[in-house]
Amino acid sequence: MKRRLLALALGAVLLVGCGAPGEEAAPAATQAPAAIEEPVATEAPAPVKTEEPTLEAEPPKPEDKIVQITLDEVRIPNGERTVYGKIYGPKTEGRHPAVILSHGYNGTNGDWVKECTLYAQNGFVACAIDFCGGSTRSKSSGKSTDMTITSEKEDLLAVFDYVRALENVDADKVVLFGGSQGGLVSALAAAERPEQVRALGLYFPAFCVPDDWKKKYNTPADAPESFDFWGLQLGRGFVEDVFGLDVFGTIGAYEGPVLILHGTNDAIVPFTYSEDAVDEVYENAELMLLPGEGHGFSPKGAQTAMETILHFLNDTCR
Repeated sequence: MKRRLLALALGAVLLVGCGAPGEEAAPAATQAPAAIEEPVATEAPAPVKTEEPTLEAEPPKPEDKIVQITLDEVRIPNGERTVYGKIYGPKTEGRHPAVILSHGYNGTNGDWVKECTLYAQNGFVACAIDFCGGSTRSKSSGKSTDMTITSEKEDLLAVFDYVRALENVDADKVVLFGGSQGGLVSALAAAERPEQVRALGLYFPAFCVPDDWKKKYNTPADAPESFDFWGLQLGRGFVEDVFGLDVFGTIGAYEGPVLILHGTNDAIVPFTYSEDAVDEVYENAELMLLPGEGHGFSPKGAQTAMETILHFLNDTCR
């Protein structure tokens, strides 16, 4: 296993070869039963697209090629559900590579504003979504008691197809990127579209979800019909769905480039899950361990992670 050191916003990061927004509490919840991570959910009216004012770029670094960007709201049909999202795009002509960002448990598209803005300024179409029933603040349809890992994967695949069909997107260069539960969902979605997903970026992916829920309940029938978990009301179907997941037996179907970023002090999702994914499952993956970082990076760690993903996007899509 290859190892090399990298600066963490000019402090220390460990890369292990073979990626989330905010502070320690984001994108996951703050505690877990038996180390549970934020375990963590087609024809409807056509997607509604509402143009918003052009955003001005943040102060550029000398080496960056910064452009003005646009921001659109979209509502994407997925069967009886509708997925809300925001699409940030470079205000330039032609087709661009794209990245779809998936939030963690009880998160929203708003968790990714800085990332989406940076990536759009650097020539990528960036789409951040609200999973149906995935948050108390979700603008998508659906109830949280109906949300499962599988329903979120289905939402993401519907968004993936929508983004690939956009006139300003290069359909062969669409990357999936998610944090925590959104990282797990992105990995599962990539495994279903291994020939179409250009690359996969993950922040502390919640590969531990099935193990953790199985520590809490002996069988899905032991779970209440509905219950509160980290401020979000879940249904028994969530537990039933988790019991049927074989994470490491599934995600390896994706053989494209994978970059995982994980803090060594993550108390929600042990970084050993990411090590196992890189060492034993993925064919073309690299793990960046951020010393001292938890589940949700510090401002310095988040900046380094965001810029590292940008380099990864450029390396895989340019």
